[in-house]
Amino acid sequence: MATYLVTGATGLIGRHFSTLLLGRADTETVHLLVRDASRERLADLVATWPHPERVRLVSGDLGEPLLGLGDTDREELRGAVDHVVHLAALYDLTADDDASIKANVEGTRQVIELAADLRAGCLHHVSSVAVAGDHEGMFTEEMFDVGQRLVTPYHRTKFEAERLVREQNGVPWRVYRPAVVVGHSVSGEMDKIDGPYYLFNAINRLTSLPNLPLAGPDIGDTNIVPVDYVARALLELATTEGLDGRAFHLVNPEPQPVTAVYNALATAAGAPTITAELPDPLSKGLVSLVRLSEHLPGVTIARDAVLERLGIPPVLLETLTLPSVFSSAATRKALAGSGVDVPRLEDYAPALWRYWREHLDPFRARKHGPRGELDGRRVVITGASSGIGRATALKVAAAGGVPLLVARRQHELEEVRDEILAAGGHASVYPADLTDEESVHKAVDAMLAEHGRVDMLVNNAGRSIRRSIRLSYDRFHDYERAMAINYFGAVRLILALLPHMSERKFGHVVNVSSIGVQGIAPRFSAYAASKAALDYFSKIAATETHGDGITFTTIHMPLVRTPMIRPTKIYDAFPTKSPDQAADMVVTALRERPKHVGTPTGYLIQAAYTLAPGVVDAVAYQGFRVFPDSAAAGGAGGLKIGRGDRHLSRAAVALAKLTRGFHW
Repeated sequence: MATYLVTGATGLIGRHFSTLLLGRADTETVHLLVRDASRERLADLVATWPHPERVRLVSGDLGEPLLGLGDTDREELRGAVDHVVHLAALYDLTADDDASIKANVEGTRQVIELAADLRAGCLHHVSSVAVAGDHEGMFTEEMFDVGQRLVTPYHRTKFEAERLVREQNGVPWRVYRPAVVVGHSVSGEMDKIDGPYYLFNAINRLTSLPNLPLAGPDIGDTNIVPVDYVARALLELATTEGLDGRAFHLVNPEPQPVTAVYNALATAAGAPTITAELPDPLSKGLVSLVRLSEHLPGVTIARDAVLERLGIPPVLLETLTLPSVFSSAATRKALAGSGVDVPRLEDYAPALWRYWREHLDPFRARKHGPRGELDGRRVVITGASSGIGRATALKVAAAGGVPLLVARRQHELEEVRDEILAAGGHASVYPADLTDEESVHKAVDAMLAEHGRVDMLVNNAGRSIRRSIRLSYDRFHDYERAMAINYFGAVRLILALLPHMSERKFGHVVNVSSIGVQGIAPRFSAYAASKAALDYFSKIAATETHGDGITFTTIHMPLVRTPMIRPTKIYDAFPTKSPDQAADMVVTALRERPKHVGTPTGYLIQAAYTLAPGVVDAVAYQGFRVFPDSAAAGGAGGLKIGRGDRHLSRAAVALAKLTRGFHW
């Protein structure tokens, strides 16, 4: 019966190895080192493993001397540990030197010291084929330092960690060098995006192309093995006597051309495959051109921008191929008769692809249901109790979406929800005051708790103020009120949802702005300015969140017959859109996610102001003269504007028709 101390049991290899280890009849106790912050999570995991009664969790940390084990724990374990299996490491090609050194080098140093302090029977160190660096040609299991260049912090620190294990004299050791480790060959399970997984998104984008014959360059070979093979081989080698002081390559016996790896994954994904290789001189020329691009700043910036769009770190270009060919003769001999063999990538690529698509695809949140773009989407709609918001909610629900209804008045929201439910749809109510920080965050927390996600946001709620500046000299609060809801309220909700959307790599925000922002709308200095502020906030936010898959649409909405315009009686005579027509514009913005949605009139006014701003000012001034202030603009008990807001002149009627939908 054997006793083990294992580091890194929460990692991909660690989980599979520990599960197999507990299943062995000759395993007595497995001590799992775990940080206090991860103790509960590991305990829940262990409960699902075979023979959890054989497990003892030991609090510790790779960054602490002797892994942070106290005197009592060390005294109990001293002389009672047959095997220390060191699996914990930072497996990340994109990590910097400091993080890699702390985890891979200093962590290994503390494992060595603890193993010596405990008088362990053997130290099993999981290294990597990365220690071979840029060595070209055969790299045997007996080779280590042959003058190779180590191209990344990961390569350098894995090399240094193995060197520490080899040079220590306190404990017998064995070293295991896995190749590029991917998910389980049956379940496809993988814990993160790394190595070849960075290419999955690019392959996924190719699935929309016709499966025509393709020619590709021969850029070299790689070496990939599934995690279950690594775990099984590691267990077999660690429990076989007489193998101390040796290194073992847990690799595919034959190098795998990158083209063959692509074809295996592309076949699983339904993407076009490479059926012919380019001539060798052309292939080498393309490889040289890529390497040359690293020294051309302008080209590098463009290249990295393309790679970022595909989710590929530039460092992958240096590590995609392996110049070494890894001999594994000693490993295969030691495993002979055990039944532990490397499966063919072509056989398990479908499992890898399926698991990635369902669990790891950073853009999987972009997928919609079978009924269309809005099917299954959780869409927050503000101002949903009436007008454009209500009409939008009904249309979103009819398209299979789930409107999350936001407004101040709960009972009116409930009426909209009940109407949606009666039609067979789904909706939820979240009463909130968008001018109140606590109220907004309470609503967002409730949405995420009840629905698990928010896909889209429609900032529709707003306040319209039609009042000339000469009537606003002592009404600065008009501007504050407009900004409070139209700008700050919308931004407050956007900021509350952005972290969630960024994490899911998907989100779309639709801002219902105004046609008045495209032109010069007299009497709307407060309203148009607040909408313009939101327009520009969104333009800037779109650039900063571009890499997170978050998009923004601004709708320069024309005049719509809603309760908001009711106090302005002259609008009774204006040609307007109905709430249903306005909602169609919003739904278009949700489905197609364009940068902008507007009307021909709005575009014409915008172009005119760009080309001839003075002329537009003159026309707008005439509009200011012929359209009166409304009676409501005088305020309660204020100025008496007269009856002009009910009786328009012929010139005013003509201008209203000419500038259909504009807010005069």
